[in-house]
Amino acid sequence: MSGELFPLPPAVLSPGAVHVPGWLGEERQRELVEVCRGWAREPVPIRHTVLPSGGVMSVQTVCLGWHWQPYWYTRTADDVNGAPVAEFPGWLVELGRAALSEAYGDPAAAASYTPDTALINFYEGAAKMGMHQDKDERSGAPVVSLSIGDTCVFRFGNTESRGRPYTDVELSSGDLFVFGGASRFAYHGVPKVYPGTAGPATGMNSGRLNITLRETGLS
Repeated sequence: MSGELFPLPPAVLSPGAVHVPGWLGEERQRELVEVCRGWAREPVPIRHTVLPSGGVMSVQTVCLGWHWQPYWYTRTADDVNGAPVAEFPGWLVELGRAALSEAYGDPAAAASYTPDTALINFYEGAAKMGMHQDKDERSGAPVVSLSIGDTCVFRFGNTESRGRPYTDVELSSGDLFVFGGASRFAYHGVPKVYPGTAGPATGMNSGRLNITLRETGLS
């Protein structure tokens, strides 16, 4: 499924954390951009999440399957318009399994991966994401992250604190990043996006789209 003629090989940042450059081809990227535009309009519009402290995230987010707000999941977007979130489609489950198989080289293990929520983040202008853990899920299954649009600096750290040691890696359009196992609860963030670095073939005029697939462990 690689989007590059001669893609770089996967890189293991730490046990369970794998970067696969150019995994999504341009056509697949355009398809994902188009469906994400629809999800951003309805039933719950994309928004800047308001934190309990009163701060507002610079990244805009829309969710599938379950609605995330700091720091829990619900079936309805009570902090936006109260509507039920869009369903998590079966084809996205299959995409997550294919991604996991590619990153870990274990199709049998990937077959049992059943993500039921997606957080779709849009970075525009100077938007960034501070160091944080994805720990609101009850499942320890891996997180699958897909990047489309502008290249970003992705900072992948340790499981103990927001500080060092961490590794900075550039994620370009079409890149896949998976973190699970010993790295599942590592702190991570996006300190910088490079505007204008995505080609028009991605379907993005500007900005970075990041789709993260997760198992909530909720029912």
